[in-house]
Amino acid sequence: MSNLLCRSPVSHRAKSSVIPRTSFLLGSVRHASTGTTFEKAPSISSSITQPGAAAKTSTAPAHAVLPTKTLLRSLLVTTVSSHRALLVPCLSILSFLTKPRGVLLDVDRNPLIHWFLKKSFYDHFCAGERESQVRDTIGQIKSTGLRGVILTYARETVQDSSTNQTKFANNQTSQKDAGAQSCEYIQAWREGVLKTVDMLGEGDFLAPKLTGAGPKVTQAFSSGQPVPAQMFEALDEICQRVVEKNARLLMDAEQHSFLGGIHHLTLDMMRKYNRNGKAVVYNTYQAYLKGTPNTIASHMQIAEQEGFTFGLKLVRGAYMSSDPRPLIHDTKQDTDNAYNAIVRGVLQQRYQGFGENGRRFPTTDLFLATHNIESAVAAHELHQARVQAGLPTGRVEFGQLMGMADGVSFGLLQLKDQNGVAPGVYKCLTWGSMGECLGYLVRRAAENRDAVSRTKTEHLALKAEVRRRIRAWFW
Repeated sequence: MSNLLCRSPVSHRAKSSVIPRTSFLLGSVRHASTGTTFEKAPSISSSITQPGAAAKTSTAPAHAVLPTKTLLRSLLVTTVSSHRALLVPCLSILSFLTKPRGVLLDVDRNPLIHWFLKKSFYDHFCAGERESQVRDTIGQIKSTGLRGVILTYARETVQDSSTNQTKFANNQTSQKDAGAQSCEYIQAWREGVLKTVDMLGEGDFLAPKLTGAGPKVTQAFSSGQPVPAQMFEALDEICQRVVEKNARLLMDAEQHSFLGGIHHLTLDMMRKYNRNGKAVVYNTYQAYLKGTPNTIASHMQIAEQEGFTFGLKLVRGAYMSSDPRPLIHDTKQDTDNAYNAIVRGVLQQRYQGFGENGRRFPTTDLFLATHNIESAVAAHELHQARVQAGLPTGRVEFGQLMGMADGVSFGLLQLKDQNGVAPGVYKCLTWGSMGECLGYLVRRAAENRDAVSRTKTEHLALKAEVRRRIRAWFW
């Protein structure tokens, strides 16, 4: 999801590489940040822990579906990621390379640096620099049984909240071009995103980064002004092409300084394309921001009043290093509580007054971008409980980043419903040149630094799978 799609503001502890039976989304809870009371959901027989359940789970390890080459590379990267003594220097080097320092340290022009990054972090977290490489990666991902992919073009803008300086990722256009009537930044972004759409298959997702369109767009977002007509027309064309591909669009969340403009523009696209009870366009909401529950409620009200389907993608948040700290929850637990309360409200269709006292709950499609196995499994169980009990609920799907949380992705595939159908699980793939992807790689490295215990769990599961294959080879 890029953005990620799903990191937490402080480190979080994964208890086991085995999918747990969870119940914290079930029961009667009142959450302070949403002001919503949730009814006790009916119990559900877990196909993981109880024999005789309607649906059986596979006994194969979750990582058994990984090709051996991918497995070994994952083991190498998690070896670095799970040890701070190795990860911190790597993060420092990546951060150093994001700042232009001449040809010698340019990751796109220095062949030695490019080769090293390509064979390690880039190939693990990114889909490719060229279309043929991306298509090969998509084929490999889908061959593992995942429902599809979320594809995003890496070009983006990063703004430092402490210095208020803006950096445009690897843009080759000049500043004078930015002031022209036809903005070259927007045109370059449009061409890159349309190329991304061409690589989508039926049922896949596009996740565009709107700030990649350059200074005219980011200035409009920051100031609360409408984006240039050229940008609006480009985004409308992209949405039309996504519909023609029978795909969907997850508007990527970005830094808080740009969020208001991104949300406003996304709501405009929802009004046009989210009709007939199906979400084509989703807005992304970051649970680590204290104001997110109320923002979701206000957007729900617009959807209810204007009669379009509300597309809600929920992440924990990925911009801890650049978003203003006072806007973010004080603790990891506060973020988890906010995340889970929003999920409960949507799946039980009772949220801040919607679905209560005769007030209609707007049709809502939910996409959970999360690396937290407890949140994911609990959401799936609550959804299945309501389906089996004939209670109203919404559509729910799941996504994780390429190169991360494979145990979550493939573990979710083992949770079949009573008809033997696995939940919709997707991998988020980012593509672009090495220079365009550097900012993304830094965020992924930082995420592993802040979640060392979770990365260690993944590392141990990967080691166990390598040992299993070695034993199988000899015995």
